[in-house]
Amino acid sequence: MGLPVSSQLRYWGISAVIFGLLLFLLGDTLLPFILGGAVAYCLDPIADRLQRLGLSRLLSTTAITLVVMLVFVLAILLIVPLAVKQAIALFNAAPEIATEFWSFLTTHFPDLLDDSSSIRQSLTGLGETIQSRGGDLVNGLSSSLDSIVSMLVLIVVVPVVSFYLLLDWDNLVSKIDELVPRDHLKNVRRLGREIDATLASFIRGQGTVCLIQGIYYAIALMLAGLNYGIVVGFVAGIISFIPYVGALVGGGLALGLALFQFWGDWSSISIIAAIFIVGQVLEGNFLTPKLVGNSVGLHPVWLIFALSVFGSIFGFVGMLVAVPVAAIIGVVARFLITQYTLGPLYNETNTKDDKNV
Repeated sequence: MGLPVSSQLRYWGISAVIFGLLLFLLGDTLLPFILGGAVAYCLDPIADRLQRLGLSRLLSTTAITLVVMLVFVLAILLIVPLAVKQAIALFNAAPEIATEFWSFLTTHFPDLLDDSSSIRQSLTGLGETIQSRGGDLVNGLSSSLDSIVSMLVLIVVVPVVSFYLLLDWDNLVSKIDELVPRDHLKNVRRLGREIDATLASFIRGQGTVCLIQGIYYAIALMLAGLNYGIVVGFVAGIISFIPYVGALVGGGLALGLALFQFWGDWSSISIIAAIFIVGQVLEGNFLTPKLVGNSVGLHPVWLIFALSVFGSIFGFVGMLVAVPVAAIIGVVARFLITQYTLGPLYNETNTKDDKNV
């Protein structure tokens, strides 16, 4: 005989509280393992495909790990130093950009502003704040001993964790399936498939779209001659998992920088705008339909809310787990709503009406 619903809710509630406390207390320690698990989850379909082609799980995992590490090392050696350099230069140039923006306003709208205007003081203060805060942030990340040690730990631990999790992924799933309460096995498996479909759509599909868009924007803006184009392109790609936000933020930043750099050269400015228009056309008509598909995804508002809440409570680690937790809550919520609409509480009025008829 199964436990009463109240007891089950109590046990699952206690488990959720324990999970939250562990995440809060051990966030930094858990970071390599969470990243390793995410990497293993994303690469598991590739390993399964290689197995179907005849390779053993060990050979498949080894080959995937070596390829991923090679790509990562090349990115560290070729891309990251240039991106960091451009980011620092962009932060340092913020006061000059604010001054140029001020000059543009005073030239074209002289009646709106004067030397003692609060807008001028705000622009100057904003530029100096971005320079100091942003420069300190980037320099701190690239030079502080703690950050270097943490980065080394990530570089060493994450591949090891990813390798072993990817090697034993199917066994782990089987073990978890064996621990599911037998009374709820059917529903849990169904919910698990829906959660996997949502995460596969978002993390694997949308993550690939973000990567492709980031590379496209960075290379295209760099070839167009835009200063700080690599940084702007990667920023636009990273945040493009929220529909239209990546294009709006990245496009606005790129066009703003282009206006300062190419003022009067409207063909160059048009090229920058065309890069983002083409990127959106490719994303909406090719990348997302092919890579993400029509599986149920995460609503942008729900995603932003989850990222904000988990980020504010648990920091960077919270932001990493926000997406899977949001997916789980969304799938479970839809399941509960379906059960409610099929239950007597929702259908009580209809039942009475039927009896009266």
